[in-house]
Amino acid sequence: MTGPPTPEEITDAAVLKAMMHPLRRRIMEALGRGPATATKLGKELGESSGATSYHLRELAKYDFIEEAPELAHGKERWWRARQRDIRWPRHSEQNEEMRAVFDEAHRAAFTEDLEQMARFLRRRDELGEWGDALVFSRGAVHVNIEELKQFWEEYLELLRRYWRPEPGPDARKVYVRWTAFPDPDEE
Repeated sequence: MTGPPTPEEITDAAVLKAMMHPLRRRIMEALGRGPATATKLGKELGESSGATSYHLRELAKYDFIEEAPELAHGKERWWRARQRDIRWPRHSEQNEEMRAVFDEAHRAAFTEDLEQMARFLRRRDELGEWGDALVFSRGAVHVNIEELKQFWEEYLELLRRYWRPEPGPDARKVYVRWTAFPDPDEE
């Protein structure tokens, strides 16, 4: 078994823009469930195969996905998600364009997270034992900036410890979100 991917910092706003396109995010989510062709994705997502094909090529251009030639038959092109550990520069190190794109990406991701949580809550009773798997904590700590950085690194290390390239037979995807920010009203 291979370990988690090596962290890589992306400083190009074009890469972030490419990833944040709404249809591309849906394609990435679908490919996270397994390889697919443009036609299969088009049917699943209610889009034309031409649209999904274009966006697949754009995602491949930025190494978010790759071809899976071993699955192809004839002219079929199969695609799969690439496992990446992407990091972004600190806010203070971003140029104005990157900041604007990044702030919009945060808003979109937070909205998606809320929608995923709402879907879970609506379907919770159907999920059997997994319906009890909402692990939630809300708190606050008083730390200095170095301690916050250390907290972040320890969280990432914990996440990496549980990362698996192939899920086990009784495993399922569990969304994990961690957010920390200073109280803007505290001096």
